[in-house]
Amino acid sequence: MKYYIIAGEASGDLHASNLMKAIKAEDGKADFRFWGGDLMAEQGGSLVRHYRDLAFMGFAEVLLNLRTILKNISFCKIDLLRFQPDVLILVDYPGFNLRVAEFAKKKGLKVVYYISPQVWAWKQSRVRKIKRTVNKMLVILPFEKDFYKKYGMEVDFVGHPLLDALADEKPETRAHFLAANKLDDKPVVALLPGSRKQEVSKMLEIMLQLVDGFKEVQFVVAGVGFLPDTFYTKIIGDRPVKVLQNKTHAILRNADAALVTSGTATLETALIGVPEVVCYKGNWFSYQIAKRLIHVKYISLVNLIMDREVVMELIQDELNVARLKEELNKLLNDVQLKPQLENDYLELKEKLGKTGASHRAARIIVDFAKRNKQAAADFSPDSLCYAKASPPK
Repeated sequence: MKYYIIAGEASGDLHASNLMKAIKAEDGKADFRFWGGDLMAEQGGSLVRHYRDLAFMGFAEVLLNLRTILKNISFCKIDLLRFQPDVLILVDYPGFNLRVAEFAKKKGLKVVYYISPQVWAWKQSRVRKIKRTVNKMLVILPFEKDFYKKYGMEVDFVGHPLLDALADEKPETRAHFLAANKLDDKPVVALLPGSRKQEVSKMLEIMLQLVDGFKEVQFVVAGVGFLPDTFYTKIIGDRPVKVLQNKTHAILRNADAALVTSGTATLETALIGVPEVVCYKGNWFSYQIAKRLIHVKYISLVNLIMDREVVMELIQDELNVARLKEELNKLLNDVQLKPQLENDYLELKEKLGKTGASHRAARIIVDFAKRNKQAAADFSPDSLCYAKASPPK
């Protein structure tokens, strides 16, 4: 069968690639066409657009790039009709994907949404559009099932795919990691400044201001592959900071603490077990709008899932050198904090459910596509003609 998948960010590329792998196990003739990244491309099929050309951060940035976004949506609609998939699979990325979903539904295409947009945080009115345009919603956070139920929408909770991605990895020893990457045998502080250019520039510049005050540790930046080394080294300058590309999980597995830009990375860091500070500082205009629209107590997935403050969040004006220094000192030196975090992280894993999310999602999607394809065949012109010619006795 034919699957058209749209993922617009690095995390979507990871989860969609694992989903594609699981779909191939269920459907040996799976034909993929997709918007995504390198991980999805490794699974085969045709890459239409890379997510590096789609990721715009914040309200102001979206407005400035609105023409490009609208051109991409227009092209996607044309491409979708040419491909005529058995099912359209949307992965988060709501600003783009909900527009495509509305178009697809009008054209009679079947729409599955895997990894719900964060409508519970803001724009809850979008639930009505989702209910109207999406045939099947698969959610990965435990509280989302109850959220959608309040709006009269039944969804499938499949568990979080990060658990699968981490379970499949074979961690190297710390000694090998340090030697292979020419690092000292000192405590490691991981810096995860995000994946979008604007985001990385802003967040990394802030994080790097701590380097001179922590001579006893080494800072390692988790770089994303589609941003060149030179992009990071230009920001780092002559500071003694290492950049490792496409090694986020390896860095985290060997880190003693982490400074993490809000997003899926905050959950990855917690599931690997690293003490972290969650950081966010956006464009002033974008932040003022978001502050008035967002309806949740926390910005990190860790705290949202636990429904209490497990990891420290430094947002906007709170994200400054003095507060960062204070919180990093706690992560590295507070002997009571680490065991408390270990217990909290264990509870977090239990809330997320068992591994196997990608395979559960794949079975639901393939079964859904098969049933709809069979239903369409049953009501094809040929079958209807046959039914008219041979009425039941």
